[in-house]
Amino acid sequence: MLKDCRTVWANCLRIIRSSIGEQSFRTWFEPIVPIELQGNVLIIQVPSQFFYEWLEEHYVEELKRGIYQELGPEGRLEYSIVVDQGNSQNKPRTVNIPTARKAAAPTQAASPAGSLAVGAMTASARNVAAAAAAPAQQQLRNPFEAAKGIDRNYLHSQLNNTYSFENYIEGDCNRLARSAGLAVANKPGTTSFNPLMIYGGVGLGKTHLVQAIGNHIKASNSDKFVLYVSAEKFTNQFIESLRSNAVQDFANFYLLVDILILDDVQFLSGKDKTQEMFFHIFNHLHQAGRQIVMTSDRPPRDLVGLEDRLLSRFKWGLTADLQSPDFETRMAIIQNKMEQDGIDIPPQVVEYLAYSVDTNVRELEGVLISLIAQSSLNRREIDLEMAKQALRHIIEDVEAEVNLDFIQKTVAEFFSISVDLLKDKTRKKEVVTARQVAMYFAKEHTNHSLKSIGYHFGGRDHSTVIHSVQTVSDLIDSDKQFRGQIQDLRKKFTNGKTGK
Repeated sequence: MLKDCRTVWANCLRIIRSSIGEQSFRTWFEPIVPIELQGNVLIIQVPSQFFYEWLEEHYVEELKRGIYQELGPEGRLEYSIVVDQGNSQNKPRTVNIPTARKAAAPTQAASPAGSLAVGAMTASARNVAAAAAAPAQQQLRNPFEAAKGIDRNYLHSQLNNTYSFENYIEGDCNRLARSAGLAVANKPGTTSFNPLMIYGGVGLGKTHLVQAIGNHIKASNSDKFVLYVSAEKFTNQFIESLRSNAVQDFANFYLLVDILILDDVQFLSGKDKTQEMFFHIFNHLHQAGRQIVMTSDRPPRDLVGLEDRLLSRFKWGLTADLQSPDFETRMAIIQNKMEQDGIDIPPQVVEYLAYSVDTNVRELEGVLISLIAQSSLNRREIDLEMAKQALRHIIEDVEAEVNLDFIQKTVAEFFSISVDLLKDKTRKKEVVTARQVAMYFAKEHTNHSLKSIGYHFGGRDHSTVIHSVQTVSDLIDSDKQFRGQIQDLRKKFTNGKTGK
């Protein structure tokens, strides 16, 4: 009776399964596909080069026993390694590695791992295998329960359920990243956004976005194993697995992941062995069609201390940046946060906060938390005065806000008018001049944007501020008396700032 490749491989698997742990069997043998039986040569397809190297290093004896049992002493095994997953138009590209030696009888002395195939292991794979050093026979039924160096928390996705797309406010600053994240969340591993790299400064919402991706996938694909881990924790886990001689268990676990979310990838900088392991995990997951999502504080081209081969892979998919939120987005963030907490906040306070805190979302949320706490503790409604007090205690650059009030008060006194008139719609010449001078000094002595300065002068737009600054500059050059007035006022601001 003629045998076919599926029957031969199924019988081999029964033999292999009886001698290794169930977890290892699912990780390393279930993904293998029998391709063809050519006489006494069985061709099997493995999903990556790393996968092939790992089999040769750790399970060569089991494979040899299975082939011998099914095909006899002349039986041989040939690997078909997937090197390109292809797409809907192009089939996956593979490379075949033939074997040169016959299958060994079970009674023969064990030969060195890797003797079954001609293809030599790469130096990188040898380093990983040497670090593992654990006998292939010593398999654990549940490596995450008993293996040294493997934290039981590995079994959890490590996601914060409060992060979602619903409470991630979209704006011009993050539209591309959010749209790409949602596409990945709806079809993980099947879009061209693999890997998806999100980068941006501190407090701009990188962690929120990638965890929202993970939570969305978990909610819609309960069978998918989603893992969120920081690069720092990944590194510490790997170091511990080296120390505890459990690198194989470490790799086994990460190769089970369907969606890997690695936060702050820049932390891998300078850690060569950790990069080596991540490189192999990345290759396997990517070639197996698993989704990889990463964050960084800068674009890949600016990451230093990372191997070029890693950086090139980071660029395979999509790289999207997060920028500081604009005024409208900050307004929406404030309103959304307050609604979630059931707090009513007057529109003028929302505008004031949105104009005054223009650095990052985290700092803005800190101000909101302080306001909510003060409102609760003092049993009073949130108003403009409370908002100003909160800014004085939280914002590092308090000087900008204090100077703006001081400038308005000083200029109003100098021109013998009220501060309210500076913000009024009146077009009286003396008021317009005073207002323009105040805007001029606000631009010179504070860090407020033109839009923010205009807001604090009665809601005027940035073009009005530009015109005022230019008008005052021209008068300083052409009017000696006016230049003297500006010099007198400048001394007041210098003295005022020094006296604080």
